[in-house]
Amino acid sequence: MKAGKLRRVVTVQGSTHTVNEAGTPVVTWADKATLRAEVVQQSTAEFIRGFGASDETVVVFRTRFIAGVTNADRIVFGGEAFNIREVVVTGNDRGLELRCARAG
Repeated sequence: MKAGKLRRVVTVQGSTHTVNEAGTPVVTWADKATLRAEVVQQSTAEFIRGFGASDETVVVFRTRFIAGVTNADRIVFGGEAFNIREVVVTGNDRGLELRCARAG
């Protein structure tokens, strides 16, 4: 992985679950790491689902390896949150390929 391709800055966030005073579960996000990344692919696809048609923006990020990144985490890029759908370790633990979909 060449450093020159890692032009974007992304933040990996992990969730924590707490309960508020009313007894309702609340999800809060905390930063785990800020990384340099390459945006490999960015596309929007339309799907027909049970509730009708919907668009989904899919982005693939490549970055240096960091331990502990899972599907339960999310990526913040360009002011938008992306749920991690798949984490692929590349090059003998030298890099990560994070396949994400826009949250929301």
